[in-house]
Amino acid sequence: MRVIASRLGALFTYSEAMLARFVVQIARGRRAGRLVRPTGEGALGGAQLMGGDDEELAAAARWLADAGFRAIDVNLACPVKKVLRRHRGGYLMGRPDLAVEIVARLRDALPPAVPVTVKMRRGLDDSTESRDAFFTILDGVFRTGAAAVTVHGRTVRQRYEGSSSWRFLREVKQHVGGAVVLGSGDLFTAADCLEMLRRTGVDGVAVARGAIGNPWIFRQIRALAAGKPCPQPDVDEQREVMVEHYRLAEATYGAKRTGPIMRKFGIQYARLHPQAEDVREAFIRVRCQDDWRRVLEQWYG
Repeated sequence: MRVIASRLGALFTYSEAMLARFVVQIARGRRAGRLVRPTGEGALGGAQLMGGDDEELAAAARWLADAGFRAIDVNLACPVKKVLRRHRGGYLMGRPDLAVEIVARLRDALPPAVPVTVKMRRGLDDSTESRDAFFTILDGVFRTGAAAVTVHGRTVRQRYEGSSSWRFLREVKQHVGGAVVLGSGDLFTAADCLEMLRRTGVDGVAVARGAIGNPWIFRQIRALAAGKPCPQPDVDEQREVMVEHYRLAEATYGAKRTGPIMRKFGIQYARLHPQAEDVREAFIRVRCQDDWRRVLEQWYG
């Protein structure tokens, strides 16, 4: 997914959030090169880390930097319940001192040339205490040397429900002045991205769910920003990208695992097809490469 996004115009990509303990464990084994690697192809790629033990996080960050990742991102935003129960991700939005200490330890553990960035949500919930904790963490991580902070405009308790508060993003950017803030949340079209930039003043946007099934969004953002038309890809181009996406996935995961993994991507790619519902139903039944090929032959021929 990161390779495809980079080819289609993404300036920088991050890995999925990896547990620091997982990275430390596999670094000792033979699977490290297969499971954890930068995007390659000259693309700029960072690694996102999640954990509650600052020593474990520091060890994982050093290994990832040595492996070739260009930046390390600290996840303080994940709202998944099992992550919160284990005192990781969004849980740290309620522990400002610990969150800042973790980022400081990571910054000290890495060479100066490797940037440390931070992913946050606008608080645990909508309480005054959560708001105060957010700004304590925000100011603290910039003091410790964070190069940029990505802010998702929902609270941890919201998960992905309701709207992302772009008004809050504007307030954050005004608060930090010249420090780099990226905005996240409710970015599903190129127009959404440019509207966020206009309304909030953030320095850039981080597209997440909006890129799944539509990696062309990065190319469209660039075109729209330049005043050019940004049409959706036709079915021929969709097919070409989907064939390549499957090939890259199979090279990573192997033939047996790739079908189920790519099924979820196919379902999302289907949204761009003129007969989206029928194509979505076809992708739901994909189990292997032959199934994937038959769907493309039938609907993207």
